[in-house]
Amino acid sequence: MKIASNLIAKIPKKLSPEQLFMVTILLVNGGNYLYNLLLGRLLGPEEFSDAAILITLLLILSFVGMTFQIVTAKYAVLFEENKLLAFIKLISKYAAILGIAFGIAIVVFYQELQAVFHTQTASMFYIFGFGIPLYFMMSVNRGLYQGQNVLNKLATTYQTEMASRLLLTMAALFIFPAVPSSIIVALGIVFSFVFGVFPFQKVIFKGLKAVNVAEIDTRSITTFFALTAFYELTQIIINNSDIILVKHFFNNHDAGLYASLALIGRVVYFVAWMFVMLLLPKVIQMKKDNQDTLPILLKYVGYIAVLSSLIVGFTALFPEFVVSVMFGEEYVSISFLLWKYALATSLFAIANIFAYYYLSLNHYFPVVVSAVLGMTQIGLIVLHHETLEQVVYMQIIAMVILLVFQLCFFFYKNKKSN
Repeated sequence: MKIASNLIAKIPKKLSPEQLFMVTILLVNGGNYLYNLLLGRLLGPEEFSDAAILITLLLILSFVGMTFQIVTAKYAVLFEENKLLAFIKLISKYAAILGIAFGIAIVVFYQELQAVFHTQTASMFYIFGFGIPLYFMMSVNRGLYQGQNVLNKLATTYQTEMASRLLLTMAALFIFPAVPSSIIVALGIVFSFVFGVFPFQKVIFKGLKAVNVAEIDTRSITTFFALTAFYELTQIIINNSDIILVKHFFNNHDAGLYASLALIGRVVYFVAWMFVMLLLPKVIQMKKDNQDTLPILLKYVGYIAVLSSLIVGFTALFPEFVVSVMFGEEYVSISFLLWKYALATSLFAIANIFAYYYLSLNHYFPVVVSAVLGMTQIGLIVLHHETLEQVVYMQIIAMVILLVFQLCFFFYKNKKSN
């Protein structure tokens, strides 16, 4: 026991803050995966399809939440003292206004959402809408920690959100079996936002109360916000439109099977996002210090490429094993598509690293390309959705084209700078 405790005590000293953050985010992603896997096993394909659509709606709205986080992270690097307070006041006002607007929209149209997605209850959307304003403020809080490189507290916000959602939802499913599972899932998501706000940046209160603040260039902030939101929206379209369309075009059983496929196949993307969170502030800081940013891009692209190859290879060799272990025998019929879906996600994850890199350097052509390919993916699925396999093929086609465009832009910019 003494030897083990000595080893554990030495681990933090050997890991950098970035490495500790990566380990923490891996654990958080593991917890989120466990949450989805347990839902899939406990609810079965049909009820899980309702839970999955609610989780997907959260991911769709995250395009705004992540926009707030990225914009806040950038200007937390660039601004100091009074300018930072002025920026916090501005971004917090945006977060409150947009959060309330989106929340009201969901609460007002909750019955229409049920009709579109064929869910068993409408109340799940109504409950979900009340959590949106808090979700956006949580994103501002995280952006400040990210930009200031306070990775331990940033990691803690993800830990509290994940742990509370997992524990509260699972406990409620067992304690209140008569309550529809979709309502329990909705309540679990909303309560997790409350826990995810902590630890809260005190400087946000200071910014909100500030009266005499410095003048800042709001036009450049608004422009960057709009462009980032546009790119985040294209990401969400690419990464989640397939689940929405499958839920609309297929029956609940097939939609539940597909949701399990998507969850397993997207492990690459969730891990890639961890690298994006580390990449963005580093590139902005290095550009500010007139340093060469190319090596750090290539390092992170290499990480994602190796990780993607391992995951695609493993899912190709052992598809039934992976699906049965993660979701159970009820879902094994979808296993033949697993490596193909993982391939599509891997292509997107690699292309995404390039896009975020250039976004942080104020080059916006990759954003436009992503938007075009996102709409192309939707069009392909709408036109060709006779089977679930066809839906996956359409995504592979779109992601191959996207990665080719991003690589062409990379080589063009790199050649031009030399």
